[in-house]
Amino acid sequence: MKCCEEHIEIAIDMFVDEKQTAPNIQKIKENHSLSTTCDLCEKPAVYIVGS
Repeated sequence: MKCCEEHIEIAIDMFVDEKQTAPNIQKIKENHSLSTTCDLCEKPAVYIVGS
């Protein structure tokens, strides 16, 4: 899941609820962030939360 600074905690909670394990959190490189939006809103994504 891609998320912005505002939704990082929600994304982590959603991942833990679904997978019952802690996610890997990776910061998106700045040159990719222009076209990548948060899955929960339209702001630019800053993190990828996943396994």
